[in-house]
Amino acid sequence: MPLIKKTEFVDIYLRKKRWKLILFLTAVLIVAASLYYTNILVNEIRKDERKNVEIWADAIHQKADLVNYTNHLFDQIKNEEHKRVSIVAEAQRRIIQASANEDLNFFLSIIGENNTIPVIVTDASGRIINSRNINTDGITFLEGPLKKEFSLYPPIVVTYYMNQKMFFYYKDSNIFEELKKVLDNLIKSFFSEVVINSASVPVIITDSTGKEIFDYGNIPDLKIKDPVWVARTLRSMAAQNTPIKVDLADTGIHYIYYQDSFLLTQLKYYPFVQFAVITIFLLIAYLLFSYARKSEQNQVWVGMAKETAHQLGTPLSSMVAWLELLKLKGLDEETVREIEKDVQRLETITDRFSKIGSTARLEPLNIVAVVHETVNYIRSRVSAKVNFTIQPGSHHEIRVPLNLHLFEWVIENLCKNAVDAMDGNGMVNIVITEDVDHIHLDVTDTGKGIPKSRFKTIFHPGFTSKKRGWGLGLTLSRRIIENYHNGRIFVKSSTLNKGTTFRIILKK
Repeated sequence: MPLIKKTEFVDIYLRKKRWKLILFLTAVLIVAASLYYTNILVNEIRKDERKNVEIWADAIHQKADLVNYTNHLFDQIKNEEHKRVSIVAEAQRRIIQASANEDLNFFLSIIGENNTIPVIVTDASGRIINSRNINTDGITFLEGPLKKEFSLYPPIVVTYYMNQKMFFYYKDSNIFEELKKVLDNLIKSFFSEVVINSASVPVIITDSTGKEIFDYGNIPDLKIKDPVWVARTLRSMAAQNTPIKVDLADTGIHYIYYQDSFLLTQLKYYPFVQFAVITIFLLIAYLLFSYARKSEQNQVWVGMAKETAHQLGTPLSSMVAWLELLKLKGLDEETVREIEKDVQRLETITDRFSKIGSTARLEPLNIVAVVHETVNYIRSRVSAKVNFTIQPGSHHEIRVPLNLHLFEWVIENLCKNAVDAMDGNGMVNIVITEDVDHIHLDVTDTGKGIPKSRFKTIFHPGFTSKKRGWGLGLTLSRRIIENYHNGRIFVKSSTLNKGTTFRIILKK
């Protein structure tokens, strides 16, 4: 079966990134197009809804004008009736004061033509002298409920012979009373139509001060009891629409505050709510797919690692047997010793791969000693032009929960990457420090450096700048540190053509 070339592996990684970007841009375009079209529909509905509100407000204005005009006519009728009573009273006075030869037909006709306005004439003591358009049979004095009924307006006083006085009491005519009932019903129906409107417009009707609530509609009862909410809502309504001023009979001046309907208010915010819902949905979908993808990657990693360990196991067992055979045949001891080291190294590598995907067993080990031993192994297998320094010295002891074989693998990867970055010529400095809770391990080289834009990318599988290699070393290192040791590994700092520092943070 042909092997996959490194360039093909990297191309797969790059194509994957490219497809993710294309899919993301496609999703953005679909969401943008959906929001744009939805916004157009919402604006059209909002315009229609706004027209309904404007038609309602205009109808309220016209109805208010009609009520005010009717009230004005009633005031005119009332004034005309008062004038008629004054004329009747004057005619009565002229009849009393007239001489024997004076023609009184005109004054009598004035009194006789009053067929609508109830009038009661009394003397100074309240004795009823005469009445018109009301039955006063059996009633001698104007008193009690009858006087109260005729006391709505002040009586007209007529002075005649020897300064004697007559009092003309009157009230609204029967026709006027009927018309007044019509006006009252008109006012009641006006307020009913305002607060119960087909446009579903929230309405608050106040008195002339704009503080006392007269009536309201399309507003919850609990909210209307909250004076703070009412004051804030009235200010909002006044800012949105100019209150309608209505001057009605008997009830005085009122202000009608209103605002856009609840549906119109919802439509204003609908695109934003839709955008938020779509964003949350996409975010959840992305997280779920990312989790599934990572789980799949983990399975692939574990499968590959265990299969590698299994494949190495068979030839490794044979090599151990051949090594024993070489010892029996008396092969040069130095050669046997070096072969034995490499076999042990292969056993360590096999053990490392077998531990991938398993629960790592951590033991409290001296991290300083582990780093020194690992670097000593690497030092003898790289260019002599590479100088390794470790601080503190091997005599120092700092104990940390570690899985020996896996942690050694991380140090090897970091050191090998440092050597490759320096082209086999430079300095690798490892510094181990500690605080109350954590251990910091810094690996610094004097190599080519890493651009800041790639600080996170270099840990992705398949990413490498070397001509050889698969770009898996740093990926494995991160998985070992983060998944098995609950620590962190990252690029602490890097300067192009000067060097890079990787930092590992482990809990004590």
